[in-house]
Amino acid sequence: MLVRSIASLPGPAGLPVLGNVFQIKPSKLHRQLEQWAEQFGPFFKMRLGRHPTLVVGDHAVVAQILRERPEGFKRSNRMEEIGREMGLKPGVFGANGEDWKRQRRMVMASFDPAHVRDYSPSLQKTADRLGRRWQKAAHEGRAIEVQPELMRYTVDTIAGLAFGAEVNTLESDGDVIQQHLDKIFPALFKRIVSPVPTWRFFPSASDKQLVRSVNEVNAAVNRFVAEARARMQADPELRTRPRNLLEAMIAAADLPDSGISDEQVAGNVMTMLLAGEDTTANTVAWMIDLLWRNPQALARATAEVRGVVGDAGAELRFEQMDQLDYVEACAHETMRLKPVAPMIGLQALKDTEIGDVQVPRGAVVLALMRRDSVSDKHLPDAARFLPERWLDGTTVAGQPKRISMPFGAGPRICPGRYLALLEMKMAIAMLLNRFDIQSVDTPDGKPADEWMSFTMAPVGLRMRLRDRATA
Repeated sequence: MLVRSIASLPGPAGLPVLGNVFQIKPSKLHRQLEQWAEQFGPFFKMRLGRHPTLVVGDHAVVAQILRERPEGFKRSNRMEEIGREMGLKPGVFGANGEDWKRQRRMVMASFDPAHVRDYSPSLQKTADRLGRRWQKAAHEGRAIEVQPELMRYTVDTIAGLAFGAEVNTLESDGDVIQQHLDKIFPALFKRIVSPVPTWRFFPSASDKQLVRSVNEVNAAVNRFVAEARARMQADPELRTRPRNLLEAMIAAADLPDSGISDEQVAGNVMTMLLAGEDTTANTVAWMIDLLWRNPQALARATAEVRGVVGDAGAELRFEQMDQLDYVEACAHETMRLKPVAPMIGLQALKDTEIGDVQVPRGAVVLALMRRDSVSDKHLPDAARFLPERWLDGTTVAGQPKRISMPFGAGPRICPGRYLALLEMKMAIAMLLNRFDIQSVDTPDGKPADEWMSFTMAPVGLRMRLRDRATA
């Protein structure tokens, strides 16, 4: 097989030295790359400076790349550099090599499904809080801003479930931690793709606010860790029967030869807050939008939820979530069509080949996670929202799982995927059991725009509800 160099690949024409810098719109970068892949094929180059970047849109090759982590590929040096500069604590998301392996063992121990089951009362409490907040909006006839509301839900869930902390942004409209978290990921993404680090020389008002936000979040994280250590010192039994993910991480970190510091524990608290907030909230928001635009799917999901949960005022129970097969299929179909990470940036740790392309050590590779999963070449009716394709007994069951990889693949697959699916099902079950959806729309009446700021979020989604208990 003839092996090509990255420089020899087709790609969008750019300027000398600067390359494609001025063609890139960060908030639409994923769409631009997907469109270029249609024009130039599943392997093409782009330049954000002197060195070309390889973009890969073939799902089988993407899966191969992901499976070769952490030995073959890692997070980019630029992401590490920008994260440290912003003051973000090191966690498993950005760690590499042996450091990643040590932290991964600790994080996986805390995300054990048995632990998550023990934490479920906290999740139920937070879903009930969200329900009460939406009941108030329904009674007042107010539209609900879907994505920001769900961000509150996920922050409260992670803070309670993961850290044993009572943050309660759902019942507060004041200066809450979510307002600081919301600034971090967008700033990180903007700086990663920025050709000139203007914030280093001419910091804007938003750059100065970012410093304050990172300091506030770091202070909160340090407080969570200190409070957990105090609880565990007062009650040594928590080391064998932790009540939340943070206690489980500390217990794993304190084992002999773990090699884990309190700073790394704190870094993973930060990672859970940031990743747990954005990813789950955006997926549930997209799911609500897709269900509304597909009435048959909405009717089937609603019937399943109400058949399992019962009366509109009934309390959700952990064991009921395992019975919501169609709702889970809706979640997977949402993540296929609207993955919160439609692209992943990596850097080669050694000379290697990707497909028929020679990739030198240090080269940056952008993996397109959605391209094939929405292509009719790989799935029938790929553009349609068809949750049935994820259910056993269908002709394509299993096929979407090989193509759609919303949680990644290989050794670095998302450790929190079980918890994320549980959060999604709990939020949707609460919504469909307590309320009738009257409308889901945007201010301009058009489909919700995809906005890329490290994760892909819907813009402007509003929802109006009718409370079933008082209808």
